[in-house]
Amino acid sequence: MKLVAIGDNCIDFYEQTNQAFPGGNAVNVAVYFHRNGGESAYIGAVGTDEFGQVLLNGLKAKGVDVSHVHVEEGTTAVTQVELINGDRVFGDYNEGVMEHFKLREEDYEFIKNFDIVTSGFWGHVHQDFKYFHEQGIKTAFDFATKLDDPLVGEVIPYIDYAFFSYDGEDINWIKEFMKKLHHYDGQLIIVTRGDKGSIVYDGKDFHEFGIIPCEVVDTIGAGDSYIAGFLMASLKGLPIVERMKFGAETSAVTIGYNGAW
Repeated sequence: MKLVAIGDNCIDFYEQTNQAFPGGNAVNVAVYFHRNGGESAYIGAVGTDEFGQVLLNGLKAKGVDVSHVHVEEGTTAVTQVELINGDRVFGDYNEGVMEHFKLREEDYEFIKNFDIVTSGFWGHVHQDFKYFHEQGIKTAFDFATKLDDPLVGEVIPYIDYAFFSYDGEDINWIKEFMKKLHHYDGQLIIVTRGDKGSIVYDGKDFHEFGIIPCEVVDTIGAGDSYIAGFLMASLKGLPIVERMKFGAETSAVTIGYNGAW
């Protein structure tokens, strides 16, 4: 089972403790997928600064293939993070060299070797997912909380596993939203709801699962963990609720320590 994650990376910098942790949606999914026993690679851009080397070394130490990471002259992306009662609150974000990231021809050939390709809202590769889909590669995309962004309608027809985050209380509204997004047989619309669990719509039925009780130390990476676990279970062909459970279990591990990984 092989996953390639493309797009955003950053250093999560905690000013309160003067600590820096590698992270970012695509980076995290690659790490967690490997932690669950799969093969993973990450493609993105890091700078020639110290943080770029920190991120590359961290990924290598976690067993992630970084052979196609672009090292560009400049700075690596940095996100300021504050912890408030265990919840991470994001502050200023400097995108650095990721701002102009685009895939190269050799990257496209590399991606064809994988079972599934995943990215997110800030990955700068949404325009490539039509091509991935047409190549027969399973696709996943994290739309985060951007439920009403025009990019959703542009990309959703090419996404096998579409992930969203919603912390609202209107369960009927979110279910109608999920129904409207569904395009083809086999496509799954997945919505994570924090401590309320998750919902999946398969085009016919809704599936719901709660959370795995655990001590919450730092919620950073929780959603990315769920995605990695869900995708691993999907490639194994497990029933949908079992995929949701595995996603929740993967998330429960991550929020039990400081930093994304």
